[in-house]
Amino acid sequence: MTIRKAKEKDIPRLLDLLSQVLEIHAQIRPDIFVSGTTKYNQTELQKLLELEDYFIYVCANELDNVIAYIFCELRKTRNLNFMVPAKTLFIEDFCVDEACRGQHIGTTLFDFVKAEAKRLGCNDICLNVWENNTLAKKFYDAMGFKPKSSQMEYILDKDN
Repeated sequence: MTIRKAKEKDIPRLLDLLSQVLEIHAQIRPDIFVSGTTKYNQTELQKLLELEDYFIYVCANELDNVIAYIFCELRKTRNLNFMVPAKTLFIEDFCVDEACRGQHIGTTLFDFVKAEAKRLGCNDICLNVWENNTLAKKFYDAMGFKPKSSQMEYILDKDN
């Protein structure tokens, strides 16, 4: 396995993996996510690859086929007098191909990202996870993530 920054040639495979993630989310929250779509299209991915503070890392097998990805954004707190200045590496998206899960690929990719966050001078690594995504939550718990804050919702009844 090799971990490297994503390249333009990886976009078709990234779209396949993004589709896998979207389908998990669509099963959990069909009221929010549209099955059969992806979070980004080819043009949007090309633009993300060019951003200075945005990183897409991929894990590729011995044939250089992408089997996992992690999308990260470097975020800095604004100059606010009530907050300590900090840098966060925010994980926006994370996927291991469903055919490759259970082989510690996600752990290897996350360990790489931890080292990158340290190299970038980050204070922490953050992400959001959907409450009913039990497999992802179990993985993040095993990686040592702890709740930082909670976003709560109250779904309005459309009939009343």
